[in-house]
Amino acid sequence: PTAALAAALLSSLARCSLQEPKDQVASALSPYFGTKTRYEDVNPGLLSDPEAPQRDPELLEGSCTPVQLVALIRHGTRYPTAKQIRKLRQLHGMLQARGPGDDRPGNASDRGLGAALADWPLWYADWMDGQLVEKGRQDMRQLALRLASLFPALFSRENYSRLRLITSSKHRCVDSGAAFLRGLWEHYHPGLSPPDVSDMECGPPSINDKLMRFFDHCKKFLTEVERNATALYHVEAFKTGPEMQSILKKVAAVLQVPVNNLNADLIQVAFFTCSFDLAIRGVKSPWCDVFDIDDAKVLEYLNDLKQYWKRGYGYTINSRSSCTLFQDIFQHLDKAVEEKQSTRHQTQNLEHTKSQPVSSPIVLQFGHAETLLPLLSLMGYFKDKEPLTAYNYKEQIHRKFRSGHIVPYASNLIFVLYHCENAKTPQEEFQVQILLNEKVLPLAHSQETVSLYEDLKNHYKDILQSCQTSEECELPKVNSTSDEL
Repeated sequence: PTAALAAALLSSLARCSLQEPKDQVASALSPYFGTKTRYEDVNPGLLSDPEAPQRDPELLEGSCTPVQLVALIRHGTRYPTAKQIRKLRQLHGMLQARGPGDDRPGNASDRGLGAALADWPLWYADWMDGQLVEKGRQDMRQLALRLASLFPALFSRENYSRLRLITSSKHRCVDSGAAFLRGLWEHYHPGLSPPDVSDMECGPPSINDKLMRFFDHCKKFLTEVERNATALYHVEAFKTGPEMQSILKKVAAVLQVPVNNLNADLIQVAFFTCSFDLAIRGVKSPWCDVFDIDDAKVLEYLNDLKQYWKRGYGYTINSRSSCTLFQDIFQHLDKAVEEKQSTRHQTQNLEHTKSQPVSSPIVLQFGHAETLLPLLSLMGYFKDKEPLTAYNYKEQIHRKFRSGHIVPYASNLIFVLYHCENAKTPQEEFQVQILLNEKVLPLAHSQETVSLYEDLKNHYKDILQSCQTSEECELPKVNSTSDEL
């Protein structure tokens, strides 16, 4: 009777959680979801008013006015991939196969939780495969409204036709760009329904995978990391290490399934299901009750290990493959500086001059966590003194490299170029601030919150001048004799 009561109670709680108001649903596990983290868990101020800009007090104002904004934006909240859905289906099938009469030793709440999970509707389908969800469109629409309020001169109505949008070919990125444009339309025309994106003045986003999915076009990365079975050695070693094995045994006991039927990948997909249900539908599923915060920290580390070795500092090619994108950002900034200097020289003898906007005041590029992380690594951000390995989990508890705090859904890296009227020297006339997720990001080399544009270019001189992707991504030539006929 006790077990039946516990199961009934848990099922009842599960049903209730579906009806909770979305803005009240949170999980103690939320800070540990890695790249599956909600944007509002990184910026909690947005929970109360997601459309209000959170102005960072470090943002320049006064005599320095923004003349260009170049933003690299990760797509909004998405569905799980088909691969993740298949693993979840496997886990769900395992739970349902236990049968109602399964009375193995274990406490009542464990048996109740297993039953609640078997009864919890598995609503994910293969067609969803990583596509943008409605919440993801909302992420983008709200980001557009906040940025337009934060930088009104740049996002002016007259600049709308000057917007430049570039996107990865993946649907979730294309759809994110379209949702962002609809948010801007709403900013300019409150209360009016937006037209189709193809009918908007600025036109639809242009697809450029060489920029936004540079990793797919880098032979060295594909050969030495992506397709190399040993490249993620530390990820695989951690899966069989003591921290993960402890969680494996605990979850097997909670779910009342043989421990040999489980593996680290299934445990991770169970953990991510808690995050997907929360991010997509705003509900706390019983999957969240399988894990405690200590488990969540271990599972976060497993996810961070993968990001570190595949997208971050693990291998030099991970970041060097993003040089083209980094150089592209500075080409936009260079052009804006040249145009601003040119119009100033043309108009400095005229008494009444209206400051002309540059040709591309806003450049928006929609990509992936895999686009942002290598670029941030290339720039020297979030680098720990010691590499993340399978064997130093405890030492890395306070690490800088926490992917969920860096690239949650809808994460954004923004370069703002300012023109400063009262500059004492020509070098001080153009200054730059970098924002990550709408907060000013202190410069990696100086910890200052603003840099003279020339100083920033000088600091990254090696990347801007010497990093050629064609050379970086070329595979080392193997000396071999060819069998020519």
